Amino acid sequence: MLADSRFYTIEKDFRDPYSRDRDRVIHCSSFRRLEYKTQVFINHEGDYFRTRLTHTLEVAQIARTLSRELGLNEALAEAIALSHDLGHTPFGHVGGDELDSLLKRDGFKNGFEHNFQSFRVLTKLEKRYKNFDGLNLTYATLEGVLKHSLPYKKSFLPKEVEEAFNLDYHPSFEAIVVDFADSIAYISHDIDDGIKYNLIDYNDLKEQELIKKAVVNVEKEGIKPEEQLFRHRLVASIIRLLVEDFIENSKEFISRNSSDTPLCSKFKSDEKLEIGHSKEIAREHKELLKYLFKVLYKHQKIVKNMFAGKECIKALYSAYMEEKNLLPKNTKELLNIRPHHRVVADYIASMTDRYAFKNYKEIYGLN
Repeated sequence: MLADSRFYTIEKDFRDPYSRDRDRVIHCSSFRRLEYKTQVFINHEGDYFRTRLTHTLEVAQIARTLSRELGLNEALAEAIALSHDLGHTPFGHVGGDELDSLLKRDGFKNGFEHNFQSFRVLTKLEKRYKNFDGLNLTYATLEGVLKHSLPYKKSFLPKEVEEAFNLDYHPSFEAIVVDFADSIAYISHDIDDGIKYNLIDYNDLKEQELIKKAVVNVEKEGIKPEEQLFRHRLVASIIRLLVEDFIENSKEFISRNSSDTPLCSKFKSDEKLEIGHSKEIAREHKELLKYLFKVLYKHQKIVKNMFAGKECIKALYSAYMEEKNLLPKNTKELLNIRPHHRVVADYIASMTDRYAFKNYKEIYGLN
């Protein structure tokens, strides 16, 4: 294990290192807040819809399955999966995009990026030790979160991060598996929520090639589209298709190249790894994503909610930058050690949807 006291220290424990990482993440404040952070649908729209927390749990479940079937370290994949979205702002991706725009507008070129923010939550923002910032997680878990998706090199990464985590190389196979599990989870649960919310027309959806394959499997069970059970079985079939294809298309390469120590891949980041979906399923998956972006993520109801969230974040940022005494005591004390703009961005990013709206209404005197 590569030791770097800037990010973690090595401790003896009755648990294996990655199970310990998982436990520390589950018990941290940032993980609990995911329950009230938007995935696609604002939390108060209804109890059924996915939140950032349920999405994270679904990613972890799929990542465990993939890792187990591919002979990888299941606990490491789970720890990375449970950590990967801790840096997300309220109101989904639009919240992060708005914070990024606001920071860059004010001359702070580093801006905001949720993958790196997740890394910062794990190494700096969570406080569980007297003389140590962060959750004290292993190198492999931190690397997996930092290198959540390509490109690994980013202009805003601090020098010490670039030195500690070799950005010229792919992360562990477990980290790559989590990235694919993330995609499998959100495309399947967004279809589920979209149909439930009547934002997706099944007659259009069923023309997608990947959906056609999933429907065949559901019909083999004797379930018809007009039955209530059909939606649930359709989503399960989509997940199974993507999971089985990923395993089948990746197992030989991983079997040839995996090791007992899931650290620092030997493959350069510009090398194309034979890990992922088959060409046919990858193409169909991409087409289905394009369909969802067009009919679901750009739907008027979704855009309206996201616009409200964006305006909330813009107003909070303006208020906290103008008047630091609006910040709570513990947050305001951080101004002594960190730049004002970063303290404000971290505070807003940590908020749940409902807490952000609550503060917005109180500050601006709205009902």
